[in-house]
Amino acid sequence: MELFLDPSDHRSLSRQLYDQIREAIADGRLPPGGRLQPSRAAAKDLGVARSTVTDAYTRLAAEGHIAGRRGGGSVVVGHAFPRPAQAAARTALTPTAQAAAVRRYGTDWQPHSGFDLRAGQVDTRMFPVADWRRSTNRAVTRLARHYGHYGDPAGSIALRGTLTHWLARSRGVAATPESIVVTQGAGHAVDLLARVLLRPGDVAAVEEPGYPPVTNLLRSLGITVVGVPVDDHGLIVDALPATARLVHVTPSHQYPLGVILSRQRRLALLHWASRHGAAVIEDDYDSEFRYTTRPLEPLHRLDRDGRVIYVGTFSKTLSPTLRTGFAVVPPGLVPAITTVRQVVDAGPPPLITEALDVFIEQGHFDRHLRRSRKVYAERHNAIRTALSSLSRSRLTVIPSQVGLHMTLLAPDAPDDDELIERAARRGLRLSSLRLTYQHGEPQAGIVLGFGALNTVDIAQAIRLLDRCLG
Repeated sequence: MELFLDPSDHRSLSRQLYDQIREAIADGRLPPGGRLQPSRAAAKDLGVARSTVTDAYTRLAAEGHIAGRRGGGSVVVGHAFPRPAQAAARTALTPTAQAAAVRRYGTDWQPHSGFDLRAGQVDTRMFPVADWRRSTNRAVTRLARHYGHYGDPAGSIALRGTLTHWLARSRGVAATPESIVVTQGAGHAVDLLARVLLRPGDVAAVEEPGYPPVTNLLRSLGITVVGVPVDDHGLIVDALPATARLVHVTPSHQYPLGVILSRQRRLALLHWASRHGAAVIEDDYDSEFRYTTRPLEPLHRLDRDGRVIYVGTFSKTLSPTLRTGFAVVPPGLVPAITTVRQVVDAGPPPLITEALDVFIEQGHFDRHLRRSRKVYAERHNAIRTALSSLSRSRLTVIPSQVGLHMTLLAPDAPDDDELIERAARRGLRLSSLRLTYQHGEPQAGIVLGFGALNTVDIAQAIRLLDRCLG
C-alpha cells in the first residue's frame, strides 16, 4: 500500500507510518496475509531513515498486528483485528433528482444453480472460445504497429467495412463504412444519438410496455419520455405525440411482447416521422433468431428521408461481455456523433473491434450463428410444447417466432415480490412483465427467456413456473 508522510504533522514520522498501517489493517485494506513493503524499500521511497520504518514495524509486531516471515518480510496476522462491519460511505455530495430517479433493471448478476428464465440471457456455453482466441491473437498482431493510439472514435475502418457487407447480406441494410459507428452496445448507441439529436426538455417516444433502460437513459439526459401503446401489430402510430422529436422502436421483435411491427405500421411510422420532423431509432436487438416467419423489410430499408438510425448489437448473437454494437447513421450526423463519442469515451476498444473484424471476416461468426439458431430453435419449440401442456385457463401465451423470449400474460399472478420469492424457492429466476411498464397501468405476467436454459430442462422448468403462478 502507498504510505504518506506530512512534515507539518505534530506526530513523529514513525508514528504517522504506524497509524496509517494500523488503520489499513483495521478497515481491511491490508487483509490477513497481506505483505508489507520491505523496510529498506519503504524508507527509500519515502526519503527517510530505515530506522523510521523499522520502528513503526516493530511496534505493530509487538502488538500482534504483523509478523515477520523468514525471507518474506512482514505480513499481516489473520487475527490482528476482527473484520469490521462495512460502514456507510461518508459524503457531502448528493445526486440530482434527475439522476436519483433512475432505477436499475435486472440487478441479479450472481451465479445461479437453478433454471434461469430471465429475458435477454444467452447460453454462454455456446461461445466459440477457440475461434475467438484465434481471432484475438491475429488482432494483436495486426495492432502491433498501432499501440499507443486510441483509434478512430467511430471504430476501425476495417470492422466498419466488414459490417457493411454483413448487414447487406444478412439484413438488406444499405450502408457504407463511413455511415457506421461502432458502439458499446445498443444502449450506448441510443445515448450518443440522444446527445446529438435532442435537447433537455425535448420529447422522445418509446414503446409501452418497453425496455426500461432506454426510458431511464433518456430521462437521465433531461428528456421528456412518453410511452406509446403497443397492440398485436406493434407500435400504435396514431398514438404518437406530435411533439416527439425521437421515436425508439423494436419493430422486428417488440420488447417485451414479441409482436412484429406490421408493414402498414412501418410505412405509417415513416410517414409520421417525415411529417413531424422526427428521428426513428430502429433497435434490432435479436432478430437473427427467427424460427418460422419470413422477415419484414427493416425500417431503414424503407426509409427515403434519412430519418431512421438502424441499431444492432452482438450481445445476443455472440456475447454481452464484448460490449459491442453499431449504429447505421445518416451521413450528415456522423461528424457530430463521432465528436461527441470522442469526448465521452474516446472510442471503442481497438483490440475487441479488431478481433471482431477478424472473427466475421474469417467466417467464424456465420458458423456460430448457424449453430446457435439450431439450438435456440429447439428450445423455442420445447418452450411452446411445454406451455401448451399446461391446463391453466387464465395463462395467455403471446405468440412469438423471433428472438430468445416470449411473454406470458398471467392476470392471477401474485405481486412481483411474492412471485420472485416463490420462484427462488423452486430454483427459478424470472423477469416480470410488470417492470416493463413505465408510463401506465402494468399487466401481470412473465417475460420468459429461454436462451440460457438447457433444452432438456425446459419441461421441468415450466412445471415449476406453473406452480409459482398457482
